[in-house]
Amino acid sequence: MKKALISLILLAGCGPKTLAEAERQCLERARLAKHPRGEVFVGASTNGPEVGFDVTVSSDYLSGRDPAAVYDSCVMSKAGQPPSRALYDMPGWKG
Repeated sequence: MKKALISLILLAGCGPKTLAEAERQCLERARLAKHPRGEVFVGASTNGPEVGFDVTVSSDYLSGRDPAAVYDSCVMSKAGQPPSRALYDMPGWKG
């Protein structure tokens, strides 16, 4: 009985996301399809100066996929329904 309850709880986390949650997550994926993201960090420690960088490049960007198409398919796969509005109408989208 206890194992069945744990299994149900774990499976519930795998189900569809709310539309708003899917749109938030997919907005970031669309941003990465438009251009790579990078960070440079500089700091100091007891061992001296530290410098580093981090670059994120998505396969959608490398294959030249349209960010709007990436967004639409991402929302559909996560929420099971189309987005409530187009990518270019989303607050926070700078296209």
